[in-house]
Amino acid sequence: MKPASSDDIFALAPVIPVVVLDDVHNAVPLARALVAGGLPAIEVTLRTDAGLPSIERIAAEVPDAVVGAGTVTSPEQARAAVKAGSAFLVSPGCTDRLQGALHDTGVPYLPGVATASEAMALLERGVTALKFFPAEAAGGRTYLKSLGGPLPQARFCPTGGITPASAPDYLALPNVGCVGGTWLTPAGAIATGDWSRIETLASEAAGLRPAS
Repeated sequence: MKPASSDDIFALAPVIPVVVLDDVHNAVPLARALVAGGLPAIEVTLRTDAGLPSIERIAAEVPDAVVGAGTVTSPEQARAAVKAGSAFLVSPGCTDRLQGALHDTGVPYLPGVATASEAMALLERGVTALKFFPAEAAGGRTYLKSLGGPLPQARFCPTGGITPASAPDYLALPNVGCVGGTWLTPAGAIATGDWSRIETLASEAAGLRPAS
């Protein structure tokens, strides 16, 4: 199911894997392992030259995956990512120009914020689904909880420094829809093609629940 809105991204799974790929040949088996583990939403970052072609391969060959592009920092990247097959877009921060380009693509997006003022600027534009980045460095769960009072309409996907141990604490916050995690796709496992390990990590993440 492709997300029709940004809020739909939150509903796909409690964790969105944040993936960095150096070799496009790893894209499809990696995506299949994540989907098999119960995590259909996959954020492939545009930090490497393999990013866009990996998105294209996953979109074409893994029908159960909902692949999106991460680290989108320019209008040109936003358009190229959607052309490659991205079902959603994620940015580490957001300028007026980038937000306009993200909106114009027609696909759901999570613009990055790290402060109350940045969140308020996007709320003024009707954008309520946001990425909180870098989560731990920007104040972590305590800071995000403090935003819930003055900005109750905002919902977040905190990303950056999240671990399997801290994820449930974030997910327990009413203004958190899901979390982004890099721990699901260790570089060593990708390099050796240890897809079963990645499937196991995905399965564990898919079962994460808010802390009681």
